[in-house]
Amino acid sequence: MNDAIISANHVRHLYKSKAVLEQVNLQVPEGAVLGLVGRNGAGKSTLLRCLVGLTVPDKGFCQLGGCMSTDLSDEMRERLGYVAQTPDLFDWLTAEQHFERIGSLYAQWNQEQAWVLATQLSLPMFTKAKDLSLGDQQKLSVVLALGHDPDVLILDEPVASLDPMTRRAFMRALFENHDSERARTVVISSHLLSDLERVVTHVAFMREGQIQLMDEWDALAEHLRLVQVNTDEAPRGAIFKSRRPEQGLWLVDTRLAGAPAGGRALNLDDLFLELNA
Repeated sequence: MNDAIISANHVRHLYKSKAVLEQVNLQVPEGAVLGLVGRNGAGKSTLLRCLVGLTVPDKGFCQLGGCMSTDLSDEMRERLGYVAQTPDLFDWLTAEQHFERIGSLYAQWNQEQAWVLATQLSLPMFTKAKDLSLGDQQKLSVVLALGHDPDVLILDEPVASLDPMTRRAFMRALFENHDSERARTVVISSHLLSDLERVVTHVAFMREGQIQLMDEWDALAEHLRLVQVNTDEAPRGAIFKSRRPEQGLWLVDTRLAGAPAGGRALNLDDLFLELNA
């Protein structure tokens, strides 16, 4: 992994006088696939909007590719693909017409590849956006974000309305047909954790506007354990006491010297439940 290509630095943002983001720091290495995980209302969408410059934080700042997110260069905009949680489309245009209009804005737009991806996702090409199902609107948003082969992808619940087969095709599309000489960095927010677990290199857990935990997923999967402790004293390496405190369970990082050995390994679903109960 190289230096961070995506970053949030002491970001704080208010909505109706309530802090939606509170001192968020995030560093995403170039080439990483970061899964952003948290309950509804944790601040994920607001953070992603700050990263791409659509929301200006009240304090702190975000950067993409060395540019301030609020003042992206034309070169960085060319390298960026973004899919909002709610599809942002021209209601009166068909998918084919979207390809023509959006494609004209990007020097690297690949019309043939966009059509191939649309076919893989079974996207109706000649139906106006307003008449598409929510799932097909999501498909169109995804193809528009991928059609210019971006180096940086920011995706907010891009597959929530897709069936399992289409989700699998979408996940393949994230990594296929990309210029192998350029690393692609992806930040993807999703509640479908089993899908994320197959593709992420890093995971960031959000809760109440803050980053609870972020690390490489392989490291978390290998070293975090749910450990039985027979005393009330926190063991070495403890992150927090389990949602089942009467059982004496602690979530422990076994990398720390003196941390208890053994314990139960956790998949992404398990870890999400422990962190968000």
